Amino acid sequence: MASKNHKYLFSLISWLFNLCRKDPMIACTALIFAAGWYTYEIKVARPALVFQGVPQTQNWQQPFHWFRTLRNDAFMLGYSDLRGNPLWVSYKINTVTPKTKRLSRPQRFSKDWRTLNPVTHEDYLHSGYDRGHMAPNYAISRLYGKQAQLDTFLMSNITPQRPKLNQKLWQRLEDVEINHFTHLGKDLWVYTGPIFKGKSKRLNNAWNVEIPDAFYKIYARPTPSNTPKILAFLMPQTVKGNEPLTRFLTTVDNIEKLTGLDFFADLKDPIENKLESTIASTSWKLKNIACLPARY
Repeated sequence: MASKNHKYLFSLISWLFNLCRKDPMIACTALIFAAGWYTYEIKVARPALVFQGVPQTQNWQQPFHWFRTLRNDAFMLGYSDLRGNPLWVSYKINTVTPKTKRLSRPQRFSKDWRTLNPVTHEDYLHSGYDRGHMAPNYAISRLYGKQAQLDTFLMSNITPQRPKLNQKLWQRLEDVEINHFTHLGKDLWVYTGPIFKGKSKRLNNAWNVEIPDAFYKIYARPTPSNTPKILAFLMPQTVKGNEPLTRFLTTVDNIEKLTGLDFFADLKDPIENKLESTIASTSWKLKNIACLPARY
């Protein structure tokens, strides 16, 4: 499906190019339309799906830090075609009411035609790794509906996770964010993604999918004072799954150092520097929920 979509896209571009050569007015109209779309994408659509700025690469001389921004119905991500992973995913959630309908889980994951080397459902078979959601199925589906849920099953939202991490510790953190953190304020913003260290490792069935060494989550809770509450976690692949969540607290500065990304760039520097360099978990009431059991 992805190759067909690429073929149709190239055919459309070729057709438009030939049409513009014949009629310059069409070229001008196309340019105006493209400029309008780009302005809307950069100034309106993307900012609506992030908190305090779209994450940026700190070092453009490192190709493995490059990403392309892909916008979905309820979340956005920066995808690395070189790693076959989203380097960051952003989404906003709030409290789920008991009456909210729970949607059935799709049977399969889908290729994302927007990626250059599309990863498939089968690429993970017998690899020893789960297909780990970055934007979570449970929260996104219950808050934003069926199409948003299907977007979470695009392989561009997936990264290799060890079963004990994916099914236990990561799942516990996802439960905490939707069932507890969302009750602490009106909105909860989340940034999440993989961390790569040292020598590159790839899936046995898919050379285009790199295996992360760890994963991060950054939570941001807006406040009336315009100084958000920030909480960050760093979880390695080697966890047992039953550890207390407090063991994995870290700073945003540490995550930025390991990922090469810059978060919250729109915050004023003094506020950003203070928030990103400290661990302040008290207002999150984490100790009360740090040892809740996994669902599986």
